[in-house]
Amino acid sequence: MNKITRELLEALPKSDLHLHLDGSLRPSTLIELARDRKVKLPAYSEAGLYKKVFKDQYTDLNDYLTGFAYTCAVLRDAESLERAAFELCVDCQNENVLYAEIRFAPQLHTHAGFEILDVLKAVTKGLRRAEKKYNARAAVKKGLEPPFRAGILVCAMRFFTGAFSDTFAAMCNSFSDLPPERLYGLASEALVKASVRARDFHDLPIVGLDLAGAEHGFPAKDHQAAYGLAHDAFLGKTVHAGEAFGPESIFQAITDCHADRIGHGTWLFSKKHIQDREILDKASYVEKLVQYVADRRLTLEVCLTSNMQTNPSLRSLKQHPFKHMVRERLSTTLCTDNRLISRTTVTDEWVKAVDAFGLSASDVRDQVVYGFKRSFFPGPYREKRAFVRAILDHRDRVFAEHGFTL
Repeated sequence: MNKITRELLEALPKSDLHLHLDGSLRPSTLIELARDRKVKLPAYSEAGLYKKVFKDQYTDLNDYLTGFAYTCAVLRDAESLERAAFELCVDCQNENVLYAEIRFAPQLHTHAGFEILDVLKAVTKGLRRAEKKYNARAAVKKGLEPPFRAGILVCAMRFFTGAFSDTFAAMCNSFSDLPPERLYGLASEALVKASVRARDFHDLPIVGLDLAGAEHGFPAKDHQAAYGLAHDAFLGKTVHAGEAFGPESIFQAITDCHADRIGHGTWLFSKKHIQDREILDKASYVEKLVQYVADRRLTLEVCLTSNMQTNPSLRSLKQHPFKHMVRERLSTTLCTDNRLISRTTVTDEWVKAVDAFGLSASDVRDQVVYGFKRSFFPGPYREKRAFVRAILDHRDRVFAEHGFTL
């Protein structure tokens, strides 16, 4: 029997549907941008940053999120955003990640004279430059390899303070009489409206809406109106849920936000993470929720390394609920979350999954295409079908080249 090697996993066409732009800068780029923009860092060498900020292991989610203060601080102009987006796409291409949905919260990067549309245009410029360069290769032009495609997911924030950005500070000052949860919802609604206009009138590849930030105490229902706007505008919908809170957070994402996909979904199977006192039969609740997710083919964006770094209760990768997701034949796709913060790649995630959960070649063959099929592709359905077909054919060629007959 042929062994599943890292070389095979790297060669296979892959996707990354859960990929934060501000968590995935090249460390060298972060250092250069910080120096140019007079942003103070804890260290100005890659080794120093890896030791002090971007560690192999974190104490908890708050520790994990510390690095974003530095990355967001350097991504506040068109040049830096375009560069970060371009380099991230190139990093994806270099390991055969041929489809990426790059997510970020535009309102964290805006300020006077630099609006949401400006942020989205800058990132799009980087994506399209990377697409054009990769797809000009002879192998792609001749149809011997699939092209590279990328889309944008805009992130609304479950909560914010004035310290998050100039835009959020202005909102906090202007609407100080509003309940906080209403303020959070208003910001999300404004983001959706601006993003839909950018898609419809400026031809930008805005493919979906995400909801990020602390789950506990900041429910998805606060953003129900924003997700209603996204739903009406035919945007794809994903929600960070079940990462730091229980199954009921996943339920809220599905019912209140029309979620097509779930970011993480780590505690989908966990009865002990249910905190709603009205749920008396926790085992039945989990069973029915899993069945609901399975029946509707709601895709779980699984980030193994990130989950291990932010959840101290997971002491071994073999404890990760991905094994239950595979057992229940749920639609899952392996993602990086943050290539810099987590110090990982999509290939790394696949290697870990194969080693920890004993995935067979057939498992990999099936799993690797879920991300392409469940993507919020930035184009007509026929174009997506042709793209996925090219991915499937290339996947089979790669397996054959490595001695597999499946």
